[in-house]
Amino acid sequence: MDRKYISLKICMIAAIIIITNAVHHTCRAEGQTAPPREETLSREEFISRATSNDTEFEEILIKELTLKYQKDLRLPAKDLVLSMKQEHQAFLSQNREELESTISVSKLFPRAGTEMSIDYQASPSFSSEDISSKASLSFSQPIAKNAFGAATRLHEKIIGLETDIAKHQIVEAYEDYLAAIMTVYHQWQEAYDNLLISRSSYKENMKLLENIKERQKNKVARAVDVNKINLQVIAKKEALVELEVEYEKYLLNVQQVIRHDGKTTLTPEQSSANIEINDSFEKTFYDFVNTSRTFNILTLLKKKSSLEVDKDADELLPSINLVLGGEITGDGHNIDDNDDMIFAGITLEWPFPDQTDKAQHEISKIGMVETTLLVDNTRYRLYTNIKNLFYEIGKEKKLKEIAEEKINLAQSILQDETENYSFAKVSLNDYIDAVNTLDRNRFNKILHDTRYRILMVEWLRLTDSLITRDDIKTRHPEQ
Repeated sequence: MDRKYISLKICMIAAIIIITNAVHHTCRAEGQTAPPREETLSREEFISRATSNDTEFEEILIKELTLKYQKDLRLPAKDLVLSMKQEHQAFLSQNREELESTISVSKLFPRAGTEMSIDYQASPSFSSEDISSKASLSFSQPIAKNAFGAATRLHEKIIGLETDIAKHQIVEAYEDYLAAIMTVYHQWQEAYDNLLISRSSYKENMKLLENIKERQKNKVARAVDVNKINLQVIAKKEALVELEVEYEKYLLNVQQVIRHDGKTTLTPEQSSANIEINDSFEKTFYDFVNTSRTFNILTLLKKKSSLEVDKDADELLPSINLVLGGEITGDGHNIDDNDDMIFAGITLEWPFPDQTDKAQHEISKIGMVETTLLVDNTRYRLYTNIKNLFYEIGKEKKLKEIAEEKINLAQSILQDETENYSFAKVSLNDYIDAVNTLDRNRFNKILHDTRYRILMVEWLRLTDSLITRDDIKTRHPEQ
């Protein structure tokens, strides 16, 4: 066989093998899914996604949509009411049949209390086959109970106050839930920082274990030293396992709140801007009393209680109505040969002894006193709670600073003890204690950082500063 042919054949086989391998590796690469990229989620971005995606917020806000219908539901209807009746009448003794028709149109003007009615009736006669007809127009005006619509207007004001209170309470519920998820974010942040420290500590102790084993081979360290460090490594590994699970739990909560699609691996921002209380407590509380949503609700409750007393007092009055009207009667459906009449009068309805309305009036007066006491007691209670919170925030702020000082000292001590241990100036126990002291202080600082942030969220929630109605409208323009 020709050598050139053999060489060409070998080259072709080699090319096929190379191409096959290339295709194989390409297919494997395409079949492998790239790990999701890491995304750092700041607190502000977390809040933005949560308020946009978490349907818990929608569930809170949707309650407000029903409020605009409360007046229509609870006030007397001002609709134009049309009623019609038609009867088929059979006069058996006269062997004839006739129709009796009645049409009535009425309308109430709730704010004035006036009721207007227009009636038309066409009915057969017993004595003849003629049809008699009648048309009338009448007005009824209350002048005692609900005089000129006074009670209805009071009721309208009460409903308006109740609607305003409900709107404030919806904002309160929104704010409470927002505070809860912000707390979850800070707890996730704490779990992540703790996890990083734990991983770092575990790796450092693993390096130390390898170093001690090497020293043991060189007859510098004893077997007991290896066992001590081994026990230390196991303890660090145990803590790491617990912190990994804790972190995954908080991560799951965060993913649920923002409805995460799983395309990225989320990590929290390691430092978020802390909110500071700049003013003195007394000035802050004074502003809170005069401008806050909480005290606005309490003021509305006092107004509502006062109006309830006035409304129930009106119920004690007799029902007296002025009645005015006119009537036309005649023959046939067109009211021929008619006679006209106008009328005026008074109707009176006055229950004795009216014990139900009297009891309701007394209950309303008691409720007004109770609301006044509620406002006063709430003020004192909030003052105490907010001031205690103010003290707690100040304490955590100082403890953060102290923890930072302790970390600096612990790092300096560990550095010295590392050098001393390398020259056999201190025992292994002293070195291990220095390592654990630094870890404890690092965890301690994270703890105080988290407490401070959560307390500040609670401060904003209690002082109605975390969210406003305008903020909600900006975040949910469709509501």
